[in-house]
Amino acid sequence: MLSLRTFARAAPRISRSVARTSLPSTPLARPAINQSWKQTIKPAHAAFSTANIFREPAGEGDIELIAKLEEELKHEKASGQEDAREQQASIEYTLQSGEWQVKDVEGEQEVVLTKTFGNETIRVTFTVADINNLAEDPMDDLTDDALADEGDYQNKPAENEDEALPPTFPARVNVTIEKPNSGALLVQAVIQDGDLQIEEISHFKNADIANAQTAEKDWSRQSFYAGPPAENLDPELLAFWGRYLEERGLNLEFQNMVTDYIAFKEQKEYVSWLDNVRKFVAA
Repeated sequence: MLSLRTFARAAPRISRSVARTSLPSTPLARPAINQSWKQTIKPAHAAFSTANIFREPAGEGDIELIAKLEEELKHEKASGQEDAREQQASIEYTLQSGEWQVKDVEGEQEVVLTKTFGNETIRVTFTVADINNLAEDPMDDLTDDALADEGDYQNKPAENEDEALPPTFPARVNVTIEKPNSGALLVQAVIQDGDLQIEEISHFKNADIANAQTAEKDWSRQSFYAGPPAENLDPELLAFWGRYLEERGLNLEFQNMVTDYIAFKEQKEYVSWLDNVRKFVAA
């Protein structure tokens, strides 16, 4: 398919080259007076340029690279369209039912969700980059070696093979809960396999420090006491914190939506990236 695409792109360029060589090498005769008058206002060469139309690629591999990018772009646009529509519908339903406002800028990795709860302003942020952190079991290598030693056992179909779950990734979320004249809480957590694991809970008298949307404020935040690691808290106290977040909309449905959103947005950004770099190489 690649060689076919390359031939298809090369053929028109060859035919145009032949056409150029067949053009008359000398201009048609014109009246001397008329010709001398035109030379005073125009250069002797043709009035149009073919530099852009018949431009050769900068590198020898450009044509094959463009063809491969187009092949990948076509594949990504065609595959999983039905699943993507269902996933998008599920995401939109969860956001609307939870009354979340979304800030999602094309080309940016971070997504910001906001809502109000009583006199509180809640802000949740997460990033597409977390999809690159696919969960890996540290025992996988040992397991593979053990199965290899057992010979034919590794070739037997696994029970409930059709029910095997896809690999998951930990999605980090920052949750800020702000109250007027009371500062803000910052809850740092990880969502994986439908479970929200709180890592740290901090309070800041200045809500801007909790949100820390600039590098300067983020650096300033690090100088404050952040509270103990969540794993050092009493399990019952930690459970109450989980209920506190759930009542504010960070329930199981929301947690599943976050990982779906990251996967959905990453796919859109990848398709956009393919198209942008293809256009750049072809320009």
